[in-house]
Amino acid sequence: MVLRGLGLSLAAGAALVAAVLPAVPVGEPRPSSPPTRQGVEPGDPGGVLAGRTVLLDPGHQLGNARFPAETSRPVPAGGFEKACNTDGAATAGGYPEATFTMAVARLLRVGLREHGARVVMTRTRDRADLWGPCVDERGRAGQRAGADVALSIHADGSTASSARGFHVIAPGLRPTDPAVRESLALARTLRTALRAGGLPVADYVAGGDGLDRRDDLATLNLARVPVALVELGNMRSPRDARRMTSPAGRTAYASALLDGLVRHLGR
Repeated sequence: MVLRGLGLSLAAGAALVAAVLPAVPVGEPRPSSPPTRQGVEPGDPGGVLAGRTVLLDPGHQLGNARFPAETSRPVPAGGFEKACNTDGAATAGGYPEATFTMAVARLLRVGLREHGARVVMTRTRDRADLWGPCVDERGRAGQRAGADVALSIHADGSTASSARGFHVIAPGLRPTDPAVRESLALARTLRTALRAGGLPVADYVAGGDGLDRRDDLATLNLARVPVALVELGNMRSPRDARRMTSPAGRTAYASALLDGLVRHLGR
């Protein structure tokens, strides 16, 4: 599926109205990072995804490295604790994962809205003077937003020789939970869509089939809606880096993800 809104620039997409997520209900854990603006944007009421809500989580934040005390603080991760957030990967030329994930998320947001979805984002800015949100807040964001699905967008930073390609991660905890079963179906659909988009499957992780299940990621463990995390490629791979740093490459990633989400939600 090709993004119909590619005539819109990223700047135009980012300029759409943003709102704040509802306050945290009484009795639920408070967010572990400071309040952040989270984009909530309605979709085309006539689209195939009308009435659906998608939570997009662009991984990391450009300024995380400047706030080590905040980002290294332990937060709940689903039966254990992890650091609030990490700096993320980067290409050999210094293009940051946080900037890449935000660019793809903005393109994807435009396409989802054109298909009728309401889109919520865990962060809407990519700035060196900002950090977070923490991974526990990201994991709980889908339920708070009333999302039908949540998608966390990342890129790997493996230094393994010749490592390249995408893989999709589904939750490994609570295998009998209906949301977890639906998460696995979502992950499989996204894998199919990324393959159909001509993107290479990771040859260095997840057994080489592009699908993994993990129980050590707070973003997945704390979600109570169907969720998947995509590692769209390896930023340390020269071939993947060329795709990630080009507008056409980022469009290819966003178009494939859009196709997967439309197929999953439109079943």
